[in-house]
Amino acid sequence: MNSTAVTVEEVGLDVVLPLRSAVLRGGGPAGMPGDDDPATVHLAARTADGAVAGVARLSPAPCPWRYAHAPWQLRGMATDPAARGTGVGRLLLDAALALVVARGGDLVWCDARTTAAGFYERRGFTVVTGPYEKPGIGPHLGMVIDVSGVAG
Repeated sequence: MNSTAVTVEEVGLDVVLPLRSAVLRGGGPAGMPGDDDPATVHLAARTADGAVAGVARLSPAPCPWRYAHAPWQLRGMATDPAARGTGVGRLLLDAALALVVARGGDLVWCDARTTAAGFYERRGFTVVTGPYEKPGIGPHLGMVIDVSGVAG
C-alpha cells in the first residue's frame, strides 16, 4: 500500500466502528461514550479504492495529567494490520493533530497502549505516566503532545 494514495477525511461513526472493533476490541463492541457528541470528530484514512485503512477519534476533553487551555483527547486510533508500516498511521495522526490546531486546540492527550507508545513518541508525544491497566483492554501509558506552537 502506498501512503501517497491515502486520503484522510472526517467521517461518520458508522465508518470507523468496523475497523475499531476488529483492531481494538477483537471483533467486539467498539462504541465509546461521547462518540455521538457533536464536538467529537471521527477521521478515516482511505486508500485510493475507498477502503478504510485507519481510523481515529478526537474530542475536546480535559487532560488528566497536564493543564491546557483547549485540550483534545485522541481515542480509538486503529490501523488495518495490512496497512501497518506503510505510513497510514503517520498520515492519520498528522491529520488529527492538524485538525486540533485548526480548531484552536493546544494539547492532545491519549491513553496509549504500551505496544503503540513508540509510534506516538516518534510523532512527538511524551509519556507522562507509568503503565496502568485499562480493564479488558490491557496496559496503557498516558501521553501528551503540545500543539500550541504549531501553525494551523
